[in-house]
Amino acid sequence: MTSTAPALALGDEALAELSRATELLKGRRMAVLTGAGVSTDSGIPDYRGAGAPVRTPMTFSQFLADEPYRKRYWAGSHLGWSRFATSRPNSGHRMLAELEHAGLVTGVVTQNVDGLHVRAGSQRVVDLHGSMDRVVCLHCGQAFSRDAVAERISALNPWFDESAASRINPDGDAEVDDVSRFAIPECTVCGGTLKPDIVFFGEFVPPVKFEEARSIVARADALVVLGSSLVVNSGVRLVGLAQKRRIPVVIVNRGVTKADARAAIKIDAGTSETLALLGDALLA
Repeated sequence: MTSTAPALALGDEALAELSRATELLKGRRMAVLTGAGVSTDSGIPDYRGAGAPVRTPMTFSQFLADEPYRKRYWAGSHLGWSRFATSRPNSGHRMLAELEHAGLVTGVVTQNVDGLHVRAGSQRVVDLHGSMDRVVCLHCGQAFSRDAVAERISALNPWFDESAASRINPDGDAEVDDVSRFAIPECTVCGGTLKPDIVFFGEFVPPVKFEEARSIVARADALVVLGSSLVVNSGVRLVGLAQKRRIPVVIVNRGVTKADARAAIKIDAGTSETLALLGDALLA
């Protein structure tokens, strides 16, 4: 028997929209686009949700141009990785994996870099903005596991620990005040600059990634957007693709998104509790 807890977490209006969404999605294969709101129940904060602090993220050009910027980024990212590495998939991640295994989801396109969809068991995942568990050399292209690079950073900076961080951010970065002594790792192959394999502000989503995302939407009969305000252009483009194919768009997000007017149904609620109810109904 399904627990009543998820239903109690939703208001009457959200429950009414959920009922409409269930009827709309029955018999359809869904493409899923997820944002930071899907991972908040795993302890990873949202960018733009209620109470989220205003941030000015480092741009790719800043990272490339200035060693102090790279020191600040790597110091914060190292602390953020320790949080990401211990985060666990929540019920929303697990329900999406279950829906995919049942043949109801064509794949998950995520704007998150935490890797939690894969750890939850989803098979076809397109990480539009990369993943924090990989590191690449910008000079020779060599790839490294994040754990291996983290061990090197700890060895280079034995004085540096989690007490230096004031706040962890959803992209795996952390706010760090003093990084003047911080030693940044270099590529062990060519001595080049290392960078987590994620899309920085000021970078474009690699075309091959977007084509993979497009193929997931192209094979679906509906697009479900979960926990994203759709501020990033790549997400809006996928909504536009769904519209061109004349397939319905369902959005689940706390607060306004840039595509609310383009959605067949908008549910203003948390993703975990909504997925619990929606998934149970579609799997029944």
